[in-house]
Amino acid sequence: MTDVSRLPGAVQHRWDWQLHAACRDIGSGLFFPPPDERGDARQEREKQAKRVCRTCPVRNACLRHSLRAREKFGVWGGLGEQERRALLASQQRSGRRWRTARGGTAA
Repeated sequence: MTDVSRLPGAVQHRWDWQLHAACRDIGSGLFFPPPDERGDARQEREKQAKRVCRTCPVRNACLRHSLRAREKFGVWGGLGEQERRALLASQQRSGRRWRTARGGTAA
């Protein structure tokens, strides 16, 4: 039997935001591209995903998570892959952290 007594305590508080996400009951296929998706089909899927994100009460928490975790794929917090890469690159160049709409820092 595995001894779990030395594992850190629960970190549920770090993930509770996911329980309130607008995308919780929507299939992940809307937020993550299939391997062969290109062009207009990809842009339309991302547009639909971002529409869901606009209504999400935990959008900032989602975006903060994606930036901290350096999520490479999908739409997170209303931003696509290239948008998050550009935001991270901008942060690195300026040496500043991105601020959420509520004043918290994202990365």
